[in-house]
Amino acid sequence: MRRLLACLLMLAAFPAAAQDRRPSHCIAIADAAPGIEYLHKASYADPVPEYSVLIHYIDHAMFLIRSETGVNIVTDYAGYTGTADFLPDVVTMNHAHSTHWTPFVDPAIPHALPGWGEVPGEPREHYLEVGDVLIRNVPTDIRRGYSTEENGNSIFVFEVAGLCIGHLGHLHHEPNDQQYAALGRLDVVMAAVDGGLTLDVGTMTQIMNRLKSSVVIPMHWFGRSALETFLSRMSDEFAIERPGTSTLTLSLRDLPSRPTVMVLEPRLLTP
Repeated sequence: MRRLLACLLMLAAFPAAAQDRRPSHCIAIADAAPGIEYLHKASYADPVPEYSVLIHYIDHAMFLIRSETGVNIVTDYAGYTGTADFLPDVVTMNHAHSTHWTPFVDPAIPHALPGWGEVPGEPREHYLEVGDVLIRNVPTDIRRGYSTEENGNSIFVFEVAGLCIGHLGHLHHEPNDQQYAALGRLDVVMAAVDGGLTLDVGTMTQIMNRLKSSVVIPMHWFGRSALETFLSRMSDEFAIERPGTSTLTLSLRDLPSRPTVMVLEPRLLTP
């Protein structure tokens, strides 16, 4: 019965017009994928191996995601990436705070995807194919003082190299059943772990336990104390790894056999 309900929710999450699109391979009941027990360190400038994706933690909630064919995406783009001469193909943004977006996107960036609607409260829908990457979003609400801005945040999902990568953005509430179904399987998830500005640690831990992603990458931590509190709460169900790097290369075939929190160190892009 639960599987039937999940399937119905998945169908309800997408309009009939979406049938003309490249189908999402991530819309499925979430579960950790089997694999071997290691991940690869890398440099953000390295070529991406076949059937793989590179993830580099830039700063705050910004990550560089690079595909095998060289498609470059920056998440929660705040208008900078560092001192490297670098121009992404796609930037995604959320506007709960100014550190997650910019009103001055370089016009040379081909695709700028805001996570909020043009009309306040209306959801923004993205379903974009760029090279070997499919990018889509699941809108969520955000707090505005004592009120709520409906659909003010987006969880962006990047489907590349057979992987489903989710960036939760500035998430302010646990997704409902329909939103979980629309997310589908997330092999990798970037989760804000500040413990208050987004979500309390208990709620974020609950979300991670439900998603059961193979790799969780903490972000949006303002000090080691917040990060360590999150890691402590996660350590019962997840392995904790600290590779001491800013960049990882992942592939579907080498995801860890046990769900793992992978602590990346933020580093701006430099020449």
